[in-house]
Amino acid sequence: MTPFLAEFFGTMLVILLGEGVVANVVLAQTKGNNAGWIVITTAWGLAVFVGVTVAAPYSGAHLNPIVTLALAIAGKFAWPAVLPYMVAQMLGAMTGACLVWAMYRDHFNRTTDSDAIRAVFCTAPAIRNGFSNLLSEIIGTFVLIFTVFYITGAEITSTKTAVGLGSVGALPVALLVWVIGLALGGTTGYAINPARDFGPRMMHAILPIKNKSHSDWGYAWVPIAGPIIGAVMAAGLYLCLLR
Repeated sequence: MTPFLAEFFGTMLVILLGEGVVANVVLAQTKGNNAGWIVITTAWGLAVFVGVTVAAPYSGAHLNPIVTLALAIAGKFAWPAVLPYMVAQMLGAMTGACLVWAMYRDHFNRTTDSDAIRAVFCTAPAIRNGFSNLLSEIIGTFVLIFTVFYITGAEITSTKTAVGLGSVGALPVALLVWVIGLALGGTTGYAINPARDFGPRMMHAILPIKNKSHSDWGYAWVPIAGPIIGAVMAAGLYLCLLR
């Protein structure tokens, strides 16, 4: 498998399982309806475990444009490979979202709450406050990226193109995503991954989903800008601590 395909399929699996659990919890007449936040955060962590396990041998399993960016900033990933990885991640996220819609289509059709329908695809704040929401995404992403650096190891190897979350790191990263969701996810839904939010949000806008409303594009910049800022801060601090 090529690194591009590994990032595509790994990200697709993360979104299929992660957004799948949201669909199971919030859509009408599912077996898991109203199962709660613990179920959602646990499944997202396990979804990352699955995606990392599949992609790690071939691409390093970034599965997140911000992980790719941060590793490149820190000199642990080659800059020419950044854009192909990000494209693969975005396409994988969009495909995963489409699969969730196809699988839960009957339940989408029976759900009248347009906010619940949109929540399957993308994040939204519990209390809408631009600064606070941005800060939440910055902090959550900072914790993710800063910890990922220590999971992947402190050695700087700028010549490699597939440095990332090896298969050994699958469980630690799953636990990391889980605790971020439990501890820091209550404000914005912890996107901490622009592909996870933006790609499925586009699918929400495009797909013929019954009873859907707008895709909340006015908020869409937060789960993009926040993770970028958080990743740059984490990479910068990591480099400073290596000196």
